[in-house]
Amino acid sequence: MQTLDAQFAALADPQRRAILARLARGEATVSELQRPLGISQPAVSRHLKLLEQAGLIEQSRAAQARPRRLRPEGLDAARSWIAELRDLWSDSFDRLDEFLADPANGDIE
Repeated sequence: MQTLDAQFAALADPQRRAILARLARGEATVSELQRPLGISQPAVSRHLKLLEQAGLIEQSRAAQARPRRLRPEGLDAARSWIAELRDLWSDSFDRLDEFLADPANGDIE
């Protein structure tokens, strides 16, 4: 559950979501991420650290640069949790539909 908490905490911030959206297009360095966000490089680095701790991104090494890239499997825990909730709701609505469709249940007060 800690991983899930860390992922949702990381995704709660709009700047971190913007970083993820940028990394979805390909690797980027801190300075490449900083420019469009209009925040300081230390602030970007703090966001990146949280995203890395949540398992959503990873750092690679290319000469002296350390570009970041998405870890698509990093969202697996969140995806599974959301799918479980969706299935529970869907099952609940299916049972409600069956209940309401049964004429024997028409006299409920």
